[in-house]
Amino acid sequence: MKVRIRNADIAYDDHGIGYPILFLHAFPLNRSMWEGQVEALLAEQRFRLVALDWRGFGESEVPGSEIMTMESLADDVAGLMDALGMQEAILCGLSMGGYAAFAFLRKYPQRVKGLILADTRPGVDSEEGKANRERVAELALTEGTDAIANLQIPNLLASTTRRESPEVEARIRRLIAAASPMGIAAASRGMALRHDATDLLETITCPTLVIVGSEDRLTTPQIAREYAERIPGARLTVIEHSGHLSNLEQPNAFQKTLSSFLREAF
Repeated sequence: MKVRIRNADIAYDDHGIGYPILFLHAFPLNRSMWEGQVEALLAEQRFRLVALDWRGFGESEVPGSEIMTMESLADDVAGLMDALGMQEAILCGLSMGGYAAFAFLRKYPQRVKGLILADTRPGVDSEEGKANRERVAELALTEGTDAIANLQIPNLLASTTRRESPEVEARIRRLIAAASPMGIAAASRGMALRHDATDLLETITCPTLVIVGSEDRLTTPQIAREYAERIPGARLTVIEHSGHLSNLEQPNAFQKTLSSFLREAF
């Protein structure tokens, strides 16, 4: 399905009836990364499960600007919620999806009723990290999605995953291939400009789950532990044998953690 939001056609899936959960996908993937979680939670018959593609990813329209800020992603989430008649929702964001969740929390705090923050962090990039984001943007525009996949996958996936689950890597390559080079570039530049969200941590009052892969090199377990401790009442789960894409690398462990949290908190 698609809906017009802020002058762009945004693709999304909408399944089930109940308390709304919005799934916010990672860079440079798309909403289908959440299919396993949506299918499992749909069987519980308690939630309305919505997943969207960011502009330039999956089936959504390519962004019209060279930079896609995390605030603009938050505005697209709010626009989708408005279009679907949702006043509030649980946000489940992984990596860049987590950055968008933090931006949404700052801009629309009254609409957040729960947070699942997976393989993400509230802090900003170092200067080296920002420079690398620009290199990624330029690579996408000049060499395309295959070059992005070759660059990103060694950082995204645990060595365990690459060694024992080649089908996961193949799936990641398909997801990246569905992105537009312009979308990848705009999002990479937007992540470099994101605002520090550490000041929000102590103000979070909704039920919060922090998830991180034990082999995540981009947002390490130590980073996750440090910021989870600053969120009142937050739960932290480390997923063993997983890298930066914990829901895809260890879907059973991820789902067990997610379902347990939702059962207790909602």
